[in-house]
Amino acid sequence: MSGLFRSIGRKMLFTLDPEDAHSLSIKALKTGLVPACIPNNDPALRVAIAGLSFPNPLGMAAGFDKNAEVPDALLRLGFGFTEVGTLTPLAQPGNPKPRIFRLVEDNAVINRLGFNNEGHDAAFRRLHDRRSHAGIVGVNIGANKDSTDRVADYVAGIRKFHSLASYFTVNISSPNTPGLRDLQTRDSLRELLGKVLDARDAQPGVRRPVFLKIAPDLTEASLDDIAAEIGLHSLDGLIISNTTLSRAGLKSGKSTTQTGGLSGSPLFGRSTIVLAKMRQRVGTDLPIIGVGGIDSAATAIAKIRAGADLVQLYTGMIYSGPGLAGEIVKGMSTALKRDSISTIAALRDCDVEDWAMKAIPT
Repeated sequence: MSGLFRSIGRKMLFTLDPEDAHSLSIKALKTGLVPACIPNNDPALRVAIAGLSFPNPLGMAAGFDKNAEVPDALLRLGFGFTEVGTLTPLAQPGNPKPRIFRLVEDNAVINRLGFNNEGHDAAFRRLHDRRSHAGIVGVNIGANKDSTDRVADYVAGIRKFHSLASYFTVNISSPNTPGLRDLQTRDSLRELLGKVLDARDAQPGVRRPVFLKIAPDLTEASLDDIAAEIGLHSLDGLIISNTTLSRAGLKSGKSTTQTGGLSGSPLFGRSTIVLAKMRQRVGTDLPIIGVGGIDSAATAIAKIRAGADLVQLYTGMIYSGPGLAGEIVKGMSTALKRDSISTIAALRDCDVEDWAMKAIPT
């Protein structure tokens, strides 16, 4: 399907404004126009972390299904899990348009959306309506742009979705909400994690895992601080990483000066270096989800070898189409069989030292 998409479907979608193309994709998934993938039930791809059992390690990252409109349709494409959001307590329009820019020569995107979403209540209704469905659906929570207490917004997200989320992602790394990344500093992170995890622990019933999503633009000293602080809390894992402010090495001749976060192929190296460095800092027990530049089975496996338990993509599907998830999962299964490896988890950390010794690009 990806080959057909690249030759026909992408050309058609790329004649549209990026946000219009995205809305069309959501509608196609809602109406069933996008065919489901034949399930890949290879037991070698199963991953168990944070009390959850994932059928395969590939997930859809937050940002695609901002308002929890199509989680089950995404799972049917072959993803082992999906993540909705980022969701803020109150609906907000986000930043002024235009705010998404394709960098076709780089297989990349710059966005400055700014947590545009319909708010907690709308997403809650949709997730409540699909609560009997199988599949792992995480909820990515954030803070409203004009909030006077951003930590309280994250706590509100935990309380609102605790009965419905398979896991939570605390997103403090988007570059498109002014001041949000300041929550990554140690004192702010201490307060945030303390209150969020206390709120999680106070909820009745099943204990929901909480992951922290960090930026790829952090210094070594900042990584030290984050690792030290999370070691003092009952955090269930990390997601590395969000989009980058860097524009290093881009080929595209237009839109590269637009403000916002860069995602896609150029992010792969930077995000994988940060992933490996954090794996060394936090040790082998803390789960990590690797994100950034995944567009093939090879890049997914490389992330795992660099220290990730699970991986996520988004921009890769913009350029390769809805068949990409199924192709990657099939490719991972084939690679394991070819190399006589019994489980994907056996590959984790094989290349951590090689990646971690590289400098974070400036």
